[in-house]
Amino acid sequence: MSLRTRITEMFGIEHPILQGGMQWVGRADLVSAVANAGGLGFITALTQPNPEALAREIARCRSKTDKPFGVNLTILPTLSPPPYAEYRAAIIESGVRIVETAGYRPQEHVDDFKRHGIKVIHKCTAVRHALSAERMGVDAISIDGFECAGHPGEDDVPGLILIPAAADRVRIPLVASGGFADGRGLVAALALGAEGINMGTRFLATREAPIHDNFKAALVAGDERSTELIFRTYRNTARVRRNAVSTEVRRLEALGEPFEAVAPLVKGARGREGLETGATDHGVFTAGLAQALIHDIPSVAELIDRIMREAAEIIGARLGGLRS
Repeated sequence: MSLRTRITEMFGIEHPILQGGMQWVGRADLVSAVANAGGLGFITALTQPNPEALAREIARCRSKTDKPFGVNLTILPTLSPPPYAEYRAAIIESGVRIVETAGYRPQEHVDDFKRHGIKVIHKCTAVRHALSAERMGVDAISIDGFECAGHPGEDDVPGLILIPAAADRVRIPLVASGGFADGRGLVAALALGAEGINMGTRFLATREAPIHDNFKAALVAGDERSTELIFRTYRNTARVRRNAVSTEVRRLEALGEPFEAVAPLVKGARGREGLETGATDHGVFTAGLAQALIHDIPSVAELIDRIMREAAEIIGARLGGLRS
């Protein structure tokens, strides 16, 4: 079964299922698998060490699929920012037609992408941010509820409220993100006013995800209590899988330690080393509450096919059978 929504029509995809940008994970093998299965995957630009490497990764993905895929560009405030304009140029020059933006003040990037005819979907964690992005001229919004992995914002509004609240006010298409892993979630998101779902944690537990099997096994073993919120005291909350490092970060935060005290524990290179070697307590590991719904490690195609079959069953039989 296929579901036709404004998201599938806008991006030319078969199923309203997206795999958003994920640091260290959004690479050609996973992204092309999502595309070939009828969804929309995003290469994570800043996973690549430089813009030239990003251009090569885009070309590698294109060699693996003739279906649409995109690139994520996340803009974060930092003392030593990467060359965002050069990454943006690599995306444009590579002929990418869909971009996911996230983070801090993306107007410059959105304007340039739009000048080149690129569709832009922007990730937000609040209705007010979604409205700002709509005014900025983006084509669609990914609205991230409190359940999501990574940065859920500081408002702590779960998707059950955030998605319909955004749908009531935002006119452009919405993609629901945070806590989605199966057909039940897809149908619920559509009922709440979204036109598709964005999954990160669930795609980590697939055969094509470029992380060590130890992390995939940890996701299967996890449940809804297996995450921690770190960086709350620094007003930059992040949801990660609970492990020895995240627990130590929480301890230091409780003592009132400055970010400089925890920085060596959470640096990106350390997290990447863990994902590659299988050392699940080596660094912080981003994961969301969707762990509670992960019970196996299928291929991407098997996962998307299952989600669509579950959605069809729910819409056609379970919900249809409730009518009198």
